[in-house]
Amino acid sequence: MITLDDRTLRNLQLTELELLKEADRICRKNSIRYVIIAGTLLGAVRHGGFIPWDDDADIGLLREDYEKFRQACERDLDHERFYFQDHRNTPGYRWGYGKLRRKDTLFLREHQEHMPYEQGVFIDIFPLDQVPENRILRTLKNFECFCVRKVLWSKVGKIADKSAVKRAVYGLLSRVPEESVLHYYDGMVRRAGKYDSSMVRILLFPTPNRQYMYLQKWYAETAETDFEGHVFTGIAAYDEYLRFKYGDYMTLPPEGERKTHPVSAIRVIDWMEE
Repeated sequence: MITLDDRTLRNLQLTELELLKEADRICRKNSIRYVIIAGTLLGAVRHGGFIPWDDDADIGLLREDYEKFRQACERDLDHERFYFQDHRNTPGYRWGYGKLRRKDTLFLREHQEHMPYEQGVFIDIFPLDQVPENRILRTLKNFECFCVRKVLWSKVGKIADKSAVKRAVYGLLSRVPEESVLHYYDGMVRRAGKYDSSMVRILLFPTPNRQYMYLQKWYAETAETDFEGHVFTGIAAYDEYLRFKYGDYMTLPPEGERKTHPVSAIRVIDWMEE
């Protein structure tokens, strides 16, 4: 693992800002509703931009808007600078959400060097699907999501996990044909579209608490939000959302809990030189 120096980290953030601006441009051009979420929204509220030690950026879209976004990327994306990935257009891609990446860059996550697709600097593009309002059914849905996520993660887990037993289990799971797991995931998405629910989640990404959901209104009711001197679309009820996700979000975590992603190789644009 390499440690990012301050200059490299800032250049990484500025590349992600460029990606956010491109995503925003496409969404505004095509009347697609999106919101900056998670640490990106937290950074906007608490710091006016990136959390100083943060190395990623996230946007969320309800499923209908996510599908519009991926189609708009085929048509309107600046393909000279960017490319969009998800499991439907990128062989070997095993995540249940998309990534918008910058060409001519590199961001290799530790233990993912063997993954068979291009890995430029990215922002995560998360689709949110409906889940049952009934707590028991939602808990069962969470278990289903957990199992599918672990099967897809197995190609990394069989190398990355610190436990020899878990590495062995992931090794077995990694033998499940990728196309079968992704076909099952696509079925999960179709089934989620049949719910009439006020609750949503990213199906193949952990939820922050045992509610196993977010409120759909957080992604539907938006507000202009300043981030790094640019205006993006954020969650109107940001305080409610951030307290649900982080608790006392205005208090900085101790230095030892300020996490970044383990990276084995990175190449970014030197914005400070331009």
